[in-house]
Amino acid sequence: MTMWLTIVGMGEDGYDGLSAAAKLAVETTSLVIGSERLLGMLPPSKTGRMEWPQPFSAVVDMIKPLRGRSTVILATGDPMNYGVVRKLLEFIPFEEMRIIPHLSAFSLAAARMGWSLPDCDTLTLHGRDAANIEAFIQPRAKLIVLTADAGTIAEVARRLLARGFEKSIIIVLENMGGEREKKSSFIAGAFPKRIFSDLNTLAIECIASHGARIWPRVAGLPDEAFIHDGQLTKREVRAVTISALAPAPDQLLWDIGAGCGSVAIEWMRSTRGREAVAFEHNAERLKMIAENSDRLGTPRLKIVDGKAPESLPNRPAPDAVFIGGGVGVSGVFETAWQYLKPGGRLVANVVTIEGEMHLFDLQEKHGGDLARIDVSNLTKVGPYRAMKPRMSVLQWRAQKPW
Repeated sequence: MTMWLTIVGMGEDGYDGLSAAAKLAVETTSLVIGSERLLGMLPPSKTGRMEWPQPFSAVVDMIKPLRGRSTVILATGDPMNYGVVRKLLEFIPFEEMRIIPHLSAFSLAAARMGWSLPDCDTLTLHGRDAANIEAFIQPRAKLIVLTADAGTIAEVARRLLARGFEKSIIIVLENMGGEREKKSSFIAGAFPKRIFSDLNTLAIECIASHGARIWPRVAGLPDEAFIHDGQLTKREVRAVTISALAPAPDQLLWDIGAGCGSVAIEWMRSTRGREAVAFEHNAERLKMIAENSDRLGTPRLKIVDGKAPESLPNRPAPDAVFIGGGVGVSGVFETAWQYLKPGGRLVANVVTIEGEMHLFDLQEKHGGDLARIDVSNLTKVGPYRAMKPRMSVLQWRAQKPW
């Protein structure tokens, strides 16, 4: 199949802002597809035009029948930067398409702010839960954020305020690159009474106030970062556990017996594109997992209400498995090990003698390492201080053969 599809990025400067190659593609194609807004920026012509379907998920059914017909898709800005190309590549080979990008909103925002892009965190809340910003809220961080619409601005300000970052500066960049471009700013704790354009990008300077809740992105969040009933993997053990699970970009974790979801959440915060499934059957803990995932910036966490091993089958195969409770329950380890991808990691923690005996047996059959984790914390003994030990944790770390 020859190249038949061209994806053209377009900015608020419309048709006049397109490169010569992009204009030629639009002028010589048999069909142009785009949003009503972008199509409205084109000069009159006899070329066929189609608007994006609603809902957007129907794009597959729209595009597939066009295969082989000269077609141009108009996209906003850089279609490779949180744009339509990612979806198209799921069902169209790259060899059949040509991509002509425009400036991305990130590039435009950085230019308007005088910020070096490598010194910023860039993220999108367009079509995504606003909770995704939580992990990026750090002292002195510079954020460039794509929004869903004007409503995103108030939600971002609310989250900054709730974290104790009310002094943060929010710069709203509206309609960048067009005649209606506008730049305004306000303090997160003083949201202005005005109407913003739905087409906006945010530049945020994060400023922590005294007492701000600062949650680092490295493993080992303080226990008080989570809503819990005492059943959570404690901070020091959790840091060791995440390290043993070895999160990598775009990998999937099963957290079996998730409790308040602390391990799954820290896994997802650790690096780009991580996914996790939290298996838990206690109703109150299920609520805790949902609230913690929102507070700590992992709204994509999949929460499964059910007991293991019954709830494990027919899920996407994991790259890593953590068993924080119930490793000795019949079928839990066996089912998790069966579904774990070749080369995947499994980590299990126990504190009881019976649990330790089970891990010794598993290590003998499947190899891996056993490590005892002992943690002590400062406590008061009358007028003196002492180190009080916690319950010892035995951890088994194993890799499934390739």
